[in-house]
Amino acid sequence: MSGKKHIEECIRDNLETYFKDLRGVEPTAMYQMILGVVEKPLLDVVMKHADGNQSRAAEWLGINRNTLRRKLLDHKLID
Repeated sequence: MSGKKHIEECIRDNLETYFKDLRGVEPTAMYQMILGVVEKPLLDVVMKHADGNQSRAAEWLGINRNTLRRKLLDHKLID
């Protein structure tokens, strides 16, 4: 590895920090929370790199274009 962490390591480190910050309080609905905070920036960055082309972005993400469009609307990334 060339000094840069892999995404998995970054996520792991942030989750460890999250648990440390909870100071013993038990978390709830973590799965949905994590998906929510990861999905929006993922879609945003992919759309930027795809120059706003939803078909290309959907292909890169491995999801249906209609699914991508719904998620973009849900996250208010398009009107």
